[in-house]
Amino acid sequence: MSDRGNRLGRLLSWDAAVVLVTVLVLIVASGAVENFGTSRNFTFLLLDLLPIALVALPMTFIIVTGEIDLSVASTLGLTSAVMGSLWNAGLPIETIIPLCIALGAVLGALNGFFVTVLKLPSLAVTIGTLALYRGLAFVVLGDSAVADFPRVYTSWVTGTIGDGPIPNVLIPLIVAALIFGVVLHATPIGRGVFAAGAGEQAARFAGIRTGRLKFWLYVVSGAVAGLAGVLWTLRYSSARADNGFGLELAVVAAVLLGGVSIFGGKGTLPGVLAGVVLLATLQNALRLQDVSNEALNIVTGVLLIVSVLLPNIVTSARTAVRRRRQLATPER
Repeated sequence: MSDRGNRLGRLLSWDAAVVLVTVLVLIVASGAVENFGTSRNFTFLLLDLLPIALVALPMTFIIVTGEIDLSVASTLGLTSAVMGSLWNAGLPIETIIPLCIALGAVLGALNGFFVTVLKLPSLAVTIGTLALYRGLAFVVLGDSAVADFPRVYTSWVTGTIGDGPIPNVLIPLIVAALIFGVVLHATPIGRGVFAAGAGEQAARFAGIRTGRLKFWLYVVSGAVAGLAGVLWTLRYSSARADNGFGLELAVVAAVLLGGVSIFGGKGTLPGVLAGVVLLATLQNALRLQDVSNEALNIVTGVLLIVSVLLPNIVTSARTAVRRRRQLATPER
């Protein structure tokens, strides 16, 4: 089997393991957690995973290139605050929504400028903008909340398809996931993303403009975070500066849990979506057990550490086994 086939097999096996664990968690939670298996809770579960899944789509691309964006939750919060401020100013919601998405793109472009033009480390940059954007959100809106958004929009975001438990917003999420999946796994852009993560210098020699690629990934990440801020605000009918606080931890945990290497160059979007479902399922089941948000953060942190350590342990074990076999095989 070729080296490419081996890599694909390892990724698929990790994806399959995440899917299996997710199914087991769903089965156990349905039997052990009261009200977990109800259609109403299923709707809430899907609504809860929406912002994580949405922001995880471009985050997957960024981490595969070997970079990271920790400012996504603060971008969400700032766009939510601006949305509330503009609504208070009397602008129509049809104008506010594209403005907020555009604002997210601008915030992402700022990250991309620092990382690709000034050549600053993405971890340091996005930690800085995490604080900057969240601070600006409080400057814009303060500690107050803005509500009374148009009912036609809030009802659509929280509503379901027909009388079933499937939220309306799941349909655009599925469409977005398909688009991102095709781009990552079946286009030259996706191949450039993997090449940049596997070795940026080699990718440049191959003619891939890695700087421009990463810049636009940050722009897309910001725009999607802005959209997530709009949907978050409409779901809760409340624009607040602290909306989405801590979401970046859940997004990164889901991406790494889905098999994307923190060092770049490896990962699949189906695995990431499985990681999102697993994380959201655990959080939902624990909330039904009246587990505090602080405890949920601990669980998310543990999953984040495990998702980084476990693949490295498995890789080291496989390498050790392969070396032993090579040593045990007599030379011909």
